[in-house]
Amino acid sequence: MRVDGVHLAGIGVASTGTVMTAEAVERGWYDAAERDASGMLAVTVAGTTPAPDLAVEAARTAIATSRHEPAEFCAVFHTNVHPQGPEGWSAQHYINRNTIDEPVTCVEVRNGCAGFFSLLQLAVCFLAAVPDGSGRTAALLTGADNFGTPDVDRWRASNLFLLADGGGAVVLSKRGGFAELLAVGAASDPELEERHRSGERLFPPGLTVGGRLNFRERTRHYRHRVAEGLASPGDFGATLVDTVERTLGEAGVTVADITAVVHDGYGRDAMNVMYLEPLGFGEKDGIWDFTRRTGHAGPVDQIRGLDRLWRGGRAGPGDTVLMVGDAPGMEAACAVVRVTEPPPPVRPGAGQ
Repeated sequence: MRVDGVHLAGIGVASTGTVMTAEAVERGWYDAAERDASGMLAVTVAGTTPAPDLAVEAARTAIATSRHEPAEFCAVFHTNVHPQGPEGWSAQHYINRNTIDEPVTCVEVRNGCAGFFSLLQLAVCFLAAVPDGSGRTAALLTGADNFGTPDVDRWRASNLFLLADGGGAVVLSKRGGFAELLAVGAASDPELEERHRSGERLFPPGLTVGGRLNFRERTRHYRHRVAEGLASPGDFGATLVDTVERTLGEAGVTVADITAVVHDGYGRDAMNVMYLEPLGFGEKDGIWDFTRRTGHAGPVDQIRGLDRLWRGGRAGPGDTVLMVGDAPGMEAACAVVRVTEPPPPVRPGAGQ
């Protein structure tokens, strides 16, 4: 989807603690061979801080850097992959109350780790649905998760990544900002829907009856079904490549124009095989040096990856960034942004 006249006006990332993988190995949480193979050095951990509070912290930073007043916001869109608080409660309205505190629509979007891209698509359409001057100037987009709950083992839930805690926020604006959103796109491979539920019943949901999040077991079960001819292996790589190529074309750029790639915080091999290599990029084009110290924070990866590039000076005015990710389903998603302003100067003693 080509985008015209929509900008990223502000961005923010919540502060968290860090647990080194070396410590996790020493404590018996993480297998030493897996650590060596993954190349992961650390993951971000938020302790007992609720996910919505991580979103609030990030949102306050994003709003402050956006130079937008609360009355200019017309919506709050929030995404996550893990429970946020009391069952039946609304995290997105809590985020609104503790940030802009305006009587606007607030929506939660659940689309796995591709949730941020879904927020972009929804917010762009929402902002563009009415003419300029209608009051729809800016939208607040947030994402947050804290996986430190009894039903999740962040070190063993998957053999592709380590689950990390985090919060991120972006302000989308029709007035201007530090980067222009050129295009956003997504597509799914329906044949792969079974991959992330294989071997589990749908009702009652596992987490409600003492189950645990375990992608390893589901993936193993799915591969057996594929080997027996009972499930389709699919071709997610082709879906990803097609989605990115289409979105780059809509943005009017090519792979050669991309300054850097923001990808999910997977282990080294998974990152290269799933994202960079199929798209024709090398490891130096991604943000591995950053993600190997943070882990995979669900839909927050893209926000904090872009924040790192921009505030760290790797992506400056005129540079074009490709953000790419995926979600169970399986869905491939991406966005293309062009940086238009340098980051604000860092105040003495300040930091993300």
